[in-house]
Amino acid sequence: MIEADILITNGTILTVDKSDTRIPEGALAIKGDGIVAIGTSVEILGNCRAKKVIDASGCLVMPGLINAHTHAAMTCFRGIADDMELMDWLNNYIFPAESKNVDPELAYWGSLLACAEMIKSGTTTFCDMYIFEDETARAAKEAGMRCLLGEVFFDFPSPNIKSPQEGFRYTRMLFEKWADDPLVNIAVEPHALYTCSRDLLQKSKMLADEYHAPLATHLLENKGELMQLNEKLGKRATRFLEELGLLDERFFAFHCVTMDEEDIRIFADHGCKVVHNPESNMKLASGVAPISSMLDHGICVGLGTDGCASNNNLDMFQEMDTAAKLEKVVRFDPTVMSAATVTRMATCNGAKVLGMENLVGTLETGKKADIIIIDCNKPHLTPMYNEYSHLVYAVNGSDVDTVIINGKLVMENRALLTIDERLCMDRVRTIAERIKKNMGSALA
Repeated sequence: MIEADILITNGTILTVDKSDTRIPEGALAIKGDGIVAIGTSVEILGNCRAKKVIDASGCLVMPGLINAHTHAAMTCFRGIADDMELMDWLNNYIFPAESKNVDPELAYWGSLLACAEMIKSGTTTFCDMYIFEDETARAAKEAGMRCLLGEVFFDFPSPNIKSPQEGFRYTRMLFEKWADDPLVNIAVEPHALYTCSRDLLQKSKMLADEYHAPLATHLLENKGELMQLNEKLGKRATRFLEELGLLDERFFAFHCVTMDEEDIRIFADHGCKVVHNPESNMKLASGVAPISSMLDHGICVGLGTDGCASNNNLDMFQEMDTAAKLEKVVRFDPTVMSAATVTRMATCNGAKVLGMENLVGTLETGKKADIIIIDCNKPHLTPMYNEYSHLVYAVNGSDVDTVIINGKLVMENRALLTIDERLCMDRVRTIAERIKKNMGSALA
């Protein structure tokens, strides 16, 4: 007899494993932080008892979603500068707003609000790049969310670090402080090739290798960046990265909109990975990443929302829907980016991108219990012929009823259990008033 802590029964379980196993009237047992049994309700109930039983009748039970690229604290800048081109948005609005306003308070409360938003829409793991990332780590830990995060590096000062050397010291502190934490993981994250020197990139790689950690950056986000890098580097950006020795199975890049076939082959040859951010790319009119070609070349592609200043939400179900439809319309092919493919991008592929495939991304015995339960007793989810189609084309983040991360309930019946969301919203509103005052006429 298995003595479990939590037992989920009577739901349709989508394991998203290699066989895409689907278990109608399924049950799943959790003990500690992991999954200890999975099968039909008849099988599991006959061999398991638990302190808490969750009846998932009429619900889908699946792995938690993985937001593989965001800037959590930028919830504080949601909607601050919309309807403009990437470099104008970044250089004339975002960078100035950050330099005047980002501090540990903003980083903590903005990140905690992001955790509330992500949990309530089914995300259990996120990858973050921003400023004062120790505050984001603290917020994620308090929220009970799994994360991979890194302090952003630039050639120029940020509100937290005044030089690349100071950034490396700060990142070493993050590695040492959060070593062996069950939820918080650290990456090395130089911002982009147009904001980071050759020396900074090489030292970033050395630091990542020292800790055997992921190395991630923004790359080839739009045509303007492509032209700028070609002129600056005198060669294609991917070849430059290859020559510096940055490309390997622990390297992944965000956006990759203007990659061509040679860039894709270079990434594929080195086992590099990509995070697709379709809604942010659309909003900034950056273009459409060649995701179908990447997949055809065997590149592992995850999915991310990007930050709230360029999306403007963190709902991964909405991102899944957009990813599928955008690829179809730009390729003039309704068969590409199937619902099952996109679901895997948001779960098991996202886990692989972040180097967490042995921990999360599928529902299997031995994996960590990062699980969401979706209430399908809704008009817009009735009837249901194909679960994957519903997940991508019909489910909303608000349909997520219950969230378990690392074996702990963090939301039940739509109620957050680890975050005071009202307090969080009030604190971010207060921070927003300070931002408005500091920015003055720039926001008029």
